[in-house]
Formats: sequence, structure tokens, C-alpha cells
Amino acid sequence: MTRRAYIFTDFDGVTHPWGEVEDFRCLPLIEGVVREYPESRIVIASDWRMLFSMQKLLARFSSDVHPQIAGATPHMLPKNGAELHGLREREAMIWLSQHEPNLRDVAWCAIDDAPGNWSTRSRLILTDFKRGFTAEDADALRRMLEGFRSGNTQLRDTDPPSFWERSIA
Repeated sequence: MTRRAYIFTDFDGVTHPWGEVEDFRCLPLIEGVVREYPESRIVIASDWRMLFSMQKLLARFSSDVHPQIAGATPHMLPKNGAELHGLREREAMIWLSQHEPNLRDVAWCAIDDAPGNWSTRSRLILTDFKRGFTAEDADALRRMLEGFRSGNTQLRDTDPPSFWERSIA
């Protein structure tokens, strides 16, 4: 069993459909899954982390889920357009390297509506930006967290084992 399972989550296109009212209507589905897995921790990987304080971000979540919010990823400024691909994942890896001693065995996944933000697709729950997080996405997240609970933290698809160690050094 894994000690912690981190869920890096976007907001727009995930907690509510992108371009619509920012009412976080899909967040209760995410929170429902998180409640089922007390070892899970949410890390905010949304642009909202640059616009609002952590206190205001926490206010979006139900109070009983607050202990499972681990923080927010750092913000990296890309030097060129090519660095945009996988940027959120690099930010997540920096956050993990600051909070977990062994990056190779840490359980993590991401919920996002933009696949270009994440290079490791086997760890991505990709939402439809027009719908946000759905019941089908909740089932996929449960399967992911259940796999982590069973000890399967090695979900990398194309990355060599030392990829992240090199990229955050």
C-alpha cells in the first residue's frame, strides 16, 4: 500500500466546464472520490493558484476535504513555446521533489482537460473541457487510486526511469 497518492488537479475544464460560469459544479464528484481514499492528497495545478491566495482556493472545497489539500504547484515561466508542452507535469515534479524523498516510487496522477500539460499520459485523467469532471472520470480516478493502493506506482509509459530526476536537477 502506498503512503500517499497525489492528485494534481486543474480547475477550468475540470471542476467546471471551460468558458462557462466558474461555479465548481463538478468539484463534488472529485471530492467524493477523495473521501473514499483518505491517503489521497489534492495538489492544485491550476492557473488559479497564481490569481488567488491558498485561503481563497481552499474556500472552493468542502471543509471536510481541506485536510486532504496538500498545496499548489510552483509556477514556472517557460523560456520559449517548446517548453509549454508538459509544463504542468514539470511543475508537479518539482512540487513532489520538495515533498517526497523518493520520486521514483511516489503515487501521483493528474486531472486536466489539456493533454499537452502532461507528458506521462498513463497518469492523466483527461476531462472533456465542455463537460468538466464526470462520473466516468470519477470511475477512472477510482481505478487509478485503487491501483496505487495496491502498490502499483510505476505507471510511466514512455519515460526512462531517471527522466524526472534529470529534469528537476
